[in-house]
Amino acid sequence: MKKLFIIAAAALLNTAAFAQTTWNVDRAHSKLTFTATHLLVSDVDGEFKDFSASIVAAKPDFSDAKFTLTANTASVNTGVDQRDGHLKSADFFDVANFPTLTFTTTGVTKVSDNKYKLNGNLTIHGVTKPVAFDLWYRGTIAGMGGKPDAGFQITGTIKRADFNLGSKFGNAMISDEIAVKANGEFGQAK
Repeated sequence: MKKLFIIAAAALLNTAAFAQTTWNVDRAHSKLTFTATHLLVSDVDGEFKDFSASIVAAKPDFSDAKFTLTANTASVNTGVDQRDGHLKSADFFDVANFPTLTFTTTGVTKVSDNKYKLNGNLTIHGVTKPVAFDLWYRGTIAGMGGKPDAGFQITGTIKRADFNLGSKFGNAMISDEIAVKANGEFGQAK
């Protein structure tokens, strides 16, 4: 009976060690940004102020991570009210009809220590396309309150033409390629 109890306890511990864990974004220490080139000579940065993100992973190196992200398109902010209003209009994000953009992981491939290729489906302006980003897992530390915090940086490029964003405006006015960068700190949920 004692052997059976030990085997059952070991199986339970093994299952717990590999159980999926949810991590939620700490918005105070995270940012979702983009950069477009204007008139081929100047970069303009922007961000989404209102977003939520989570990760589900069973492995401590996050090589099996499933990221989900939702951003409120009306929260786009480039620091210029007139430009932000134009980005919210039907010419670009059309926030009245497409209030969110979303990303969901379809796969993670390890490239080197703490570096991965993050594949997923990105939906903007009602169009869903497969995309690939570079993912840097920056590590896990003991967070405030006794739970661990993990840090990530995601970088890559998308094409606005793929999502029908600003189709009236050619590449010479606004670059088709938009650089994306997300810095995220995630706290382990219960």
